[in-house]
Amino acid sequence: MKKVRLRGGSEPPSDGIVSGIARVDRRTKTLLARLQPGEIAVISHRDIDRIAAEGLVQRQAGAVVNAECSSTGRYPNLGPMLLCSAGVTVLDEVGPDIMSVAEGERLLIEGERVYRTEGSARVEIARGRVLDLVEAEEALDHSKQAIAAELERFAANTIGFIKDERDLLLEATRLPAVTTDFDGRHVLVVVRGYDYKEDLRALRAYIRELRPLLVGVDGGADALVDFGYKPDLIIGDMDSVTTETLLSGAELVVHAYQGGVAPGYERLETMGLECTKFESAGTSEDIAMLLAYERGAELIVAVGTHTNLIEFMDKGRKGGASTFLVRLRVGSILVDAKGVSRLYRGRVRRGDILLLLAAALVTMVIVIALSETLRLELALWWIRIQNAIS
Repeated sequence: MKKVRLRGGSEPPSDGIVSGIARVDRRTKTLLARLQPGEIAVISHRDIDRIAAEGLVQRQAGAVVNAECSSTGRYPNLGPMLLCSAGVTVLDEVGPDIMSVAEGERLLIEGERVYRTEGSARVEIARGRVLDLVEAEEALDHSKQAIAAELERFAANTIGFIKDERDLLLEATRLPAVTTDFDGRHVLVVVRGYDYKEDLRALRAYIRELRPLLVGVDGGADALVDFGYKPDLIIGDMDSVTTETLLSGAELVVHAYQGGVAPGYERLETMGLECTKFESAGTSEDIAMLLAYERGAELIVAVGTHTNLIEFMDKGRKGGASTFLVRLRVGSILVDAKGVSRLYRGRVRRGDILLLLAAALVTMVIVIALSETLRLELALWWIRIQNAIS
């Protein structure tokens, strides 16, 4: 058998064999918190989105074994291409049985086959399709041609759901009762979306000077903590927020979906943390913005929120009724920070530096010329230097 090595970098294995500990989870964002460099991510993620792919690359996944199809062609999702570009081995459409692999079990991937290693022996447990960069790029190009039909379906679903979700726009009294005081304050709502890290970095001066209320939406709360900030309020299903962030002292609002299903509520109860449970058909980021608006915020600055079709499809949303309605309501005080990091990057030109140095030199010459004391001091130093040389 060929030599097997554990991968921890971005270079693809030259021998086509990857070995590593398996981390198994149907929710990729939940798995990322446990994934260590070189380990194999076993997921069930149809149409891998950009955020999930970036997380897998950053965590240095040795390989990705996907029970589902990583790109169905419904819309142009960037995830598969990002993974392949980073040199991560992607085994696609392995089938649902792969999800029965035990967490921490050592797997070996050779070509399209997945093996369980038992000592020196190995047992084949699944087969899939190896996804390469060329195929990922072709799938992306093909899916771009189908975007018009997907946009039409998305718009139809949005209109269909508006009647069901109109309560978000018309019944603000149903919003959760929170102790956080929004009245007259700027509110920064942070979502774990596209370019959220870059935009947060660009807003450092704004946060430092105006000290807005910091609202983290699920993983957005972790982003605030990573940047050295303490969130004032965290809202979401709480299943992907780290324990450290939950214990930061922020007020907690658990988002329950229709029917009262709240994945993270039991977790908070187990931890002994007080929280408010709120049921809504909208997204957590919609609730956060509407809550800030109805509680008297002066300005809402949104970071990482979802604003276009691709982002909604990545999120698994078939329509955007709640977001459409909420933005209609809060639009007068809403500032979307998406892409602010790419709008302008300050640069110090070489000519400016030379001009500054010249101005300083001229100023020094003028001061010396006008000060008899300084002229005498310089003359004295010059005599001392000549004496030392001679």
